[in-house]
Amino acid sequence: MSEGDGVTTLVTGGAGYIGIPLCEELQESGRRVRVLDALLHGQDDLAAALRERGVDVLVGDVRDPEARATALAGVDEVVHLAAIVGDPACAVDPEGSREVNVEGSLALVREAEAAGVRRFVFASTCSNYGRMADPSVPITEDGELAPVSRYAEQKVAVEEHLLHADLGSLAPTCVRFATVYGVAPRMRFDLTVNEFTRDLWSGRRLDVFGEQFWRPYVHVRDAARGVRLVLDQPVETVGGRVFNVGHSDENYRKLDIVEAIRKTVTGGEVEYVSRTEDPRDYKVSFERIHRELGYVTTMTVPDGVTEVVAALDEGRFADPYARRHRNTDR
Repeated sequence: MSEGDGVTTLVTGGAGYIGIPLCEELQESGRRVRVLDALLHGQDDLAAALRERGVDVLVGDVRDPEARATALAGVDEVVHLAAIVGDPACAVDPEGSREVNVEGSLALVREAEAAGVRRFVFASTCSNYGRMADPSVPITEDGELAPVSRYAEQKVAVEEHLLHADLGSLAPTCVRFATVYGVAPRMRFDLTVNEFTRDLWSGRRLDVFGEQFWRPYVHVRDAARGVRLVLDQPVETVGGRVFNVGHSDENYRKLDIVEAIRKTVTGGEVEYVSRTEDPRDYKVSFERIHRELGYVTTMTVPDGVTEVVAALDEGRFADPYARRHRNTDR
């Protein structure tokens, strides 16, 4: 038997960028998979494809009590990906982002506990580390959280509840993803690696802000594999804990990413621009998940660049600048 045989897992946001690869991973593990997704980005075709794979797809908003109750019925595990993702999207509707990212999340936690759910994996972000005093020393899960964006502040608030509240028999795990990249069914081109690659491939001018600041990166399918790995562990190993999801060698400056793209793409123009609005600067250690769970990533940022370029060359996206490939109208 595989680890997930007989287990039903709810994935909120399961028709999203990370969600669809995660559903595939969970089905491969033998789990029954249910999705709750509002399809904010026009993923009706992707939801239909999930249904064809045997996923139970419920279209609904995590803020809706009836939708939550229906989604949680008979569920053993929850992976909570659903969110207004990223500070630009949160800035468009600050109140709406709080309702989804904080209030909806906390309501889902309460109702999951009441429904007898055993495990709750919360998708968080390495942006929680904010701007480090010394970014040359990779920060661990026990390091200080210093969020500088509304999105990260909201994630920290939910983490604090999960890690310190009395949740009865519900075992929470927080996974802090590095910045995600790579090709996936619900493609996003508003993420650094994907966006930079698309713009230079298209021959456009690319304005790069904060090119010297450090960030960690992880491929979208490696992010999904990390969640499955957490769920496959004994609850005593991962319950009440935090894991950074990525690889310690995959911390890059934006300057490094541009150089990696330039090895594959010669078009476009790059302009480095000084701006202080986004002061995040952090290197992250991913030794805990590697050492304790045996997690190893399969892709590097240069691999991801090659993958995105190949997909663009093949015409896999009718319009890589279409609204459906980003989380805001900008």
